[in-house]
Amino acid sequence: MRIDLLTLFPGMVGGFFSESILGRAVENGLLNVAVHDIRDWSQDRHQRVDDTPFGGGAGMLMSPQPLFDAIEAVRTPGCQIVYLCPDGEPLSNALARSLSAERHLVLVSGHYEGIDQRVRDALITREISIGDYVLTNGTLAAVVLVDCLARQIPGVLGEENSLTGDSFTGSLLAFPQYTRPADFRGMMVPPVLLSGDHGAIAKWRHEQQALKTQSRRPDLFQKQTKNT
Repeated sequence: MRIDLLTLFPGMVGGFFSESILGRAVENGLLNVAVHDIRDWSQDRHQRVDDTPFGGGAGMLMSPQPLFDAIEAVRTPGCQIVYLCPDGEPLSNALARSLSAERHLVLVSGHYEGIDQRVRDALITREISIGDYVLTNGTLAAVVLVDCLARQIPGVLGEENSLTGDSFTGSLLAFPQYTRPADFRGMMVPPVLLSGDHGAIAKWRHEQQALKTQSRRPDLFQKQTKNT
Protein backbone atom coordinates (compact mmCIF):
# COMPACT_ATOMS: atom_id res chain seq x y z
CA MET A 1 0.00 0.00 0.00
CA ARG A 2 1.14 3.51 -0.84
CA ILE A 3 0.18 6.41 1.44
CA ASP A 4 0.91 10.07 0.78
CA LEU A 5 0.35 12.32 3.79
CA LEU A 6 -0.10 16.04 3.11
CA THR A 7 0.50 18.17 6.20
CA LEU A 8 1.85 21.49 7.43
CA PHE A 9 3.84 19.65 10.12
CA PRO A 10 5.89 16.85 8.55
CA GLY A 11 8.23 16.83 11.53
CA MET A 12 5.44 15.51 13.74
CA VAL A 13 5.24 12.12 12.05
CA GLY A 14 8.80 10.90 11.47
CA GLY A 15 9.00 8.69 14.55
CA PHE A 16 5.63 7.09 13.98
CA PHE A 17 6.71 5.52 10.70
CA SER A 18 10.11 4.31 11.89
CA GLU A 19 9.19 2.54 15.13
CA SER A 20 7.35 -0.60 16.21
CA ILE A 21 4.83 -2.28 13.89
CA LEU A 22 4.60 0.61 11.43
CA GLY A 23 8.38 0.80 11.20
CA ARG A 24 8.64 -2.91 10.43
CA ALA A 25 5.86 -2.65 7.84
CA VAL A 26 7.75 0.14 6.06
CA GLU A 27 11.07 -1.71 6.34
CA ASN A 28 9.54 -4.91 4.92
CA GLY A 29 7.93 -3.11 2.00
CA LEU A 30 4.35 -3.73 3.10
CA LEU A 31 3.70 -0.03 3.54
CA ASN A 32 5.12 2.86 1.54
CA VAL A 33 4.57 6.18 3.33
CA ALA A 34 5.61 9.58 1.93
CA VAL A 35 5.12 12.73 4.00
CA HIS A 36 4.81 16.07 2.17
CA ASP A 37 4.82 19.67 3.39
CA ILE A 38 1.83 21.48 1.86
CA ARG A 39 3.81 24.74 1.97
CA ASP A 40 6.02 23.38 -0.83
CA TRP A 41 3.11 23.98 -3.22
CA SER A 42 2.29 27.51 -2.06
CA GLN A 43 2.65 30.15 -4.77
CA ASP A 44 2.84 32.91 -2.16
CA ARG A 45 6.36 34.34 -1.82
CA HIS A 46 6.15 33.84 1.95
CA GLN A 47 4.73 30.31 1.50
CA ARG A 48 1.42 31.29 3.09
CA VAL A 49 -1.21 28.59 2.95
CA ASP A 50 -4.09 30.29 4.78
CA ASP A 51 -6.35 33.35 4.62
CA THR A 52 -9.33 34.87 6.41
CA PRO A 53 -12.72 33.26 5.66
CA PHE A 54 -15.28 35.06 3.52
CA GLY A 55 -18.21 36.21 5.65
CA GLY A 56 -16.02 36.81 8.69
CA GLY A 57 -15.47 34.70 11.74
CA ALA A 58 -12.61 33.70 13.99
CA GLY A 59 -9.48 31.98 12.78
CA MET A 60 -7.93 31.30 9.41
CA LEU A 61 -8.82 28.89 6.62
CA MET A 62 -6.43 26.85 4.48
CA SER A 63 -6.42 28.26 0.93
CA PRO A 64 -7.44 26.15 -2.07
CA GLN A 65 -4.40 26.74 -4.30
CA PRO A 66 -1.70 24.90 -2.29
CA LEU A 67 -4.06 22.01 -1.53
CA PHE A 68 -5.25 21.60 -5.11
CA ASP A 69 -1.68 21.61 -6.40
CA ALA A 70 -0.42 19.24 -3.68
CA ILE A 71 -3.22 16.70 -4.14
CA GLU A 72 -2.98 16.81 -7.93
CA ALA A 73 0.79 16.26 -7.69
CA VAL A 74 0.60 13.05 -5.65
CA ARG A 75 -2.72 11.42 -6.56
CA THR A 76 -2.98 8.44 -8.90
CA PRO A 77 -6.00 7.17 -10.87
CA GLY A 78 -8.58 5.57 -8.59
CA CYS A 79 -6.87 6.52 -5.33
CA GLN A 80 -8.86 7.53 -2.26
CA ILE A 81 -8.28 11.11 -1.11
CA VAL A 82 -9.10 11.27 2.60
CA TYR A 83 -9.57 14.46 4.58
CA LEU A 84 -9.19 14.09 8.37
CA CYS A 85 -11.78 16.33 10.02
CA PRO A 86 -14.08 16.41 13.08
CA ASP A 87 -17.23 16.24 10.93
CA GLY A 88 -16.20 13.17 8.93
CA GLU A 89 -17.53 9.63 9.26
CA PRO A 90 -16.32 7.93 12.48
CA LEU A 91 -13.25 5.72 12.16
CA SER A 92 -14.02 2.09 12.96
CA ASN A 93 -12.30 -1.27 12.50
CA ALA A 94 -14.64 -2.02 9.61
CA LEU A 95 -13.72 1.24 7.88
CA ALA A 96 -10.00 0.61 8.48
CA ARG A 97 -10.36 -2.90 7.02
CA SER A 98 -12.01 -1.45 3.93
CA LEU A 99 -9.30 1.18 3.45
CA SER A 100 -6.54 -1.40 3.93
CA ALA A 101 -7.59 -2.99 0.64
CA GLU A 102 -6.85 0.23 -1.29
CA ARG A 103 -3.65 0.45 -3.32
CA HIS A 104 -3.11 4.18 -2.74
CA LEU A 105 -4.39 6.66 -0.15
CA VAL A 106 -3.78 10.40 -0.06
CA LEU A 107 -4.36 11.76 3.46
CA VAL A 108 -5.04 15.47 3.82
CA SER A 109 -4.33 16.99 7.23
CA GLY A 110 -6.18 20.24 7.91
CA HIS A 111 -5.26 23.05 10.28
CA TYR A 112 -6.70 26.35 11.57
CA GLU A 113 -10.47 26.35 10.94
CA GLY A 114 -10.19 23.68 8.25
CA ILE A 115 -9.83 23.82 4.49
CA ASP A 116 -11.65 25.70 1.74
CA GLN A 117 -14.90 23.89 0.89
CA ARG A 118 -14.00 23.80 -2.81
CA VAL A 119 -11.18 21.36 -2.03
CA ARG A 120 -13.66 19.12 -0.25
CA ASP A 121 -16.20 19.32 -3.05
CA ALA A 122 -13.83 18.83 -5.98
CA LEU A 123 -11.09 16.51 -4.72
CA ILE A 124 -11.86 14.76 -1.44
CA THR A 125 -13.39 11.31 -1.83
CA ARG A 126 -13.77 10.46 1.86
CA GLU A 127 -13.88 12.41 5.12
CA ILE A 128 -12.98 10.66 8.37
CA SER A 129 -13.03 11.62 12.05
CA ILE A 130 -11.13 9.70 14.73
CA GLY A 131 -13.46 10.88 17.52
CA ASP A 132 -15.76 13.52 18.89
CA TYR A 133 -13.06 15.97 19.91
CA VAL A 134 -10.93 18.64 18.25
CA LEU A 135 -7.16 18.48 17.70
CA THR A 136 -4.77 21.31 16.85
CA ASN A 137 -4.43 19.83 13.36
CA GLY A 138 -5.25 16.66 11.48
CA THR A 139 -1.74 15.24 11.37
CA LEU A 140 -2.12 13.12 14.49
CA ALA A 141 -5.49 11.92 13.23
CA ALA A 142 -3.86 10.85 9.96
CA VAL A 143 -1.21 8.85 11.83
CA VAL A 144 -3.91 7.17 13.93
CA LEU A 145 -5.71 6.19 10.74
CA VAL A 146 -2.53 4.76 9.22
CA ASP A 147 -1.78 2.75 12.35
CA CYS A 148 -5.33 1.40 12.46
CA LEU A 149 -5.53 0.33 8.82
CA ALA A 150 -1.94 -0.98 8.65
CA ARG A 151 -2.83 -3.67 11.20
CA GLN A 152 -5.33 -5.02 8.68
CA ILE A 153 -2.75 -5.49 5.90
CA PRO A 154 -1.68 -9.15 5.61
CA GLY A 155 1.83 -9.67 6.97
CA VAL A 156 2.03 -6.46 9.01
CA LEU A 157 1.27 -8.24 12.29
CA GLY A 158 3.61 -11.05 13.18
CA GLU A 159 0.70 -13.30 14.16
CA GLU A 160 -2.55 -12.77 12.27
CA ASN A 161 -4.55 -14.29 15.16
CA SER A 162 -3.54 -11.32 17.31
CA LEU A 163 -6.29 -9.37 15.54
CA THR A 164 -9.05 -11.69 16.69
CA GLY A 165 -8.97 -10.70 20.37
CA ASP A 166 -8.71 -6.95 19.83
CA SER A 167 -11.43 -4.64 21.04
CA PHE A 168 -13.83 -3.67 18.24
CA THR A 169 -12.72 -6.53 15.98
CA GLY A 170 -16.25 -7.81 16.47
CA SER A 171 -18.82 -5.99 18.56
CA LEU A 172 -17.27 -6.75 21.94
CA LEU A 173 -14.39 -5.29 23.92
CA ALA A 174 -11.25 -7.32 24.57
CA PHE A 175 -11.08 -9.98 27.28
CA PRO A 176 -8.67 -9.68 30.27
CA GLN A 177 -5.21 -11.17 29.74
CA TYR A 178 -2.49 -12.33 32.14
CA THR A 179 1.12 -13.50 31.97
CA ARG A 180 3.70 -14.95 34.40
CA PRO A 181 3.90 -15.14 37.34
CA ALA A 182 0.57 -16.79 38.15
CA ASP A 183 0.75 -15.33 41.66
CA PHE A 184 1.90 -11.70 41.86
CA ARG A 185 1.67 -10.07 45.29
CA GLY A 186 -1.20 -12.35 46.15
CA MET A 187 -3.15 -11.51 43.01
CA MET A 188 -3.91 -14.78 41.24
CA VAL A 189 -4.51 -15.55 37.59
CA PRO A 190 -8.02 -17.02 37.06
CA PRO A 191 -7.66 -20.82 37.40
CA VAL A 192 -9.36 -21.53 34.08
CA LEU A 193 -6.43 -19.96 32.22
CA LEU A 194 -4.07 -22.46 33.86
CA SER A 195 -6.30 -25.46 33.15
CA GLY A 196 -5.16 -26.25 29.61
CA ASP A 197 -8.81 -26.70 28.63
CA HIS A 198 -9.03 -24.60 25.46
CA GLY A 199 -12.80 -24.92 25.22
CA ALA A 200 -13.27 -23.66 28.78
CA ILE A 201 -10.77 -20.85 28.18
CA ALA A 202 -12.60 -19.72 25.03
CA LYS A 203 -15.92 -19.78 26.90
CA TRP A 204 -14.48 -17.78 29.82
CA ARG A 205 -12.97 -15.19 27.48
CA HIS A 206 -16.25 -14.69 25.65
CA GLU A 207 -18.10 -14.31 28.96
CA GLN A 208 -15.57 -11.72 30.11
CA GLN A 209 -15.91 -9.81 26.85
CA ALA A 210 -19.68 -9.72 27.24
CA LEU A 211 -19.50 -8.55 30.86
CA LYS A 212 -16.98 -5.80 30.10
CA THR A 213 -18.88 -4.60 27.05
CA GLN A 214 -22.21 -4.55 28.85
CA SER A 215 -20.66 -2.52 31.68
CA ARG A 216 -18.50 -0.07 29.69
CA ARG A 217 -20.15 0.13 26.27
CA PRO A 218 -23.82 -0.86 26.50
CA ASP A 219 -24.33 0.48 22.97
CA LEU A 220 -21.93 -2.13 21.59
CA PHE A 221 -23.47 -4.83 23.75
CA GLN A 222 -26.95 -4.09 22.41
CA LYS A 223 -25.58 -4.21 18.87
CA GLN A 224 -24.03 -7.62 19.53
CA THR A 225 -27.26 -8.92 21.08
CA LYS A 226 -29.26 -7.83 18.02
CA ASN A 227 -26.80 -9.53 15.68
CA THR A 228 -27.10 -12.81 17.57
